[in-house]
Amino acid sequence: MGGNRRTRHGSPAATLRAALAMIGGVEAVSPVIATPPLGPSIRRFANAAALIRSAEPPPVLLARLKAIERSLGRRPGRRWGARPIDLDIVLWSGGRWRSRTLAVPHLAFRDRRFVLAPLARIVPCWRDPVSGRTIRQLLTQVDRRRPST
Repeated sequence: MGGNRRTRHGSPAATLRAALAMIGGVEAVSPVIATPPLGPSIRRFANAAALIRSAEPPPVLLARLKAIERSLGRRPGRRWGARPIDLDIVLWSGGRWRSRTLAVPHLAFRDRRFVLAPLARIVPCWRDPVSGRTIRQLLTQVDRRRPST
């Protein structure tokens, strides 16, 4: 989950907290981390990960998450632009899910430190059903690929 625009709830971090309350079933939440944006946005993002319990299959959960995004001010717009909230399903206890509109695990999560770092704080030993690597191992790989400055 992430966002980089203020909403009626306040800062992006406050909006993340509001989204968590709306999602429900939250079993664990990572700390919020500030990350630089991908793409054209100039504002830093507030990112976090949450482990939730839900009996909903991934498409039903995704529809509910998108409704929550809309209620928090998310509107269709430029890809990777500024946004008040972004809620994604990254992993699922059922392993893989694939449909025309949804892929779980999230296709790009293995390459995104802003996803892996929060995940590693709450589920470091969870295994990616595609690679078999743990979240901690995937984070180590991403960190190794980053150029040192």
